[in-house]
Amino acid sequence: MDGSVERAIDEQRDAMRDLLASLVAIPTENPPANAYDACVEHLQRAIGACGLEQERIEIPSIDVPRSVVKAWLGRPGPTLYFHGHYDVVPAQSRDQFAPRVEGDTLFGRGSSDMKSGLVAMIHAMAALKAAGAPLAGRIGLVCVPDEETGGRTGSGALAAAGQLGNDAVGMLMPEPTSGVIWYANRGAFTAEVTVDGREAHVGLAHHGANAVARALPMLNALVALAADVEHRGSVLLVGGRLDAGTNFNVVPGACRFTIDRRTNADEDFEKAKREVLGVLRDACPPGVTIDIRVLQEGESASTPPDHAVGRALADSVTAIVGEAPAFESCPGLLETRFYARRRIPAYAYGPGILAVSHGPQEFVKISRMVECAKIYALTAMRVLGVDGSG
Repeated sequence: MDGSVERAIDEQRDAMRDLLASLVAIPTENPPANAYDACVEHLQRAIGACGLEQERIEIPSIDVPRSVVKAWLGRPGPTLYFHGHYDVVPAQSRDQFAPRVEGDTLFGRGSSDMKSGLVAMIHAMAALKAAGAPLAGRIGLVCVPDEETGGRTGSGALAAAGQLGNDAVGMLMPEPTSGVIWYANRGAFTAEVTVDGREAHVGLAHHGANAVARALPMLNALVALAADVEHRGSVLLVGGRLDAGTNFNVVPGACRFTIDRRTNADEDFEKAKREVLGVLRDACPPGVTIDIRVLQEGESASTPPDHAVGRALADSVTAIVGEAPAFESCPGLLETRFYARRRIPAYAYGPGILAVSHGPQEFVKISRMVECAKIYALTAMRVLGVDGSG
């Protein structure tokens, strides 16, 4: 790797730590899409301070404003995209938005998934710019909202508008991959089901209609299907969220629960979706009304591990970390799919750890964030036609 690029990244360690802490302190919880504007403005200031060309794209929305930040390094032409999201899953406590540094570890919501990855990508571009590294094309940074709820009003909206992956030769995403490279992802069909009922005082329960009792046949049928799906080697989660009623002495007038079907690459996504909805409707008692709201929907996708971009990423990891990474399939849904479906090679590799990413003690190692900045920079140099092995 060009020594000047590596030195530039090492010299920015404290700035990277501070930028990550400031981003973690912005509570971009999704749902319900909190503090998006504040985060976008902060990202724009950080990108501007690095001297990178940038633009902000507004996404039409019926509730809160949504924006995408793009930044560029190099001349228009073959483009390697650095793509990440700035939204985070809801916190278990507000303390998670008070970032805490203990030695080499930074704690806080979004530290692992994936604000540390965004910081690493921004500083990889800044270091390449500072070192004057020649690129046969350019790097395009894309920071999107709403990944945690399926990406329909983030990456999906960009793709629908023809503003995603233009002139792409590849895409890297800094998901918390725990040291491996994800080359594929599962599909996901996630929905919230609301079962109607009629409220009544417990003393006059016969005047009501218990929504929980109405929901039970459907829940039992879905749980049985989940066991069958698991036997087939796949995943259906029933009741990740479940709530009903307003008080202990009131017949529940509504019952809500979620279903989350994850499909493997060798499964027919539409068939799996029809199966879930068919079981749900067949088990619905006569005369009962249900409402099905789709929360996220996306098919599985993959890129061959031996593609030139995948090899460049793996070689860069080996050069920086000292050990060759494994290629694995992600157990969840990835935004690499928006690129892979257009035959753009897309991979995920980031500084975080998947096991802690949505938990109450989410953290990232600052040294891993710095390592990943070097890996992204070196991968860009390899992919865009510059020998980065020196």
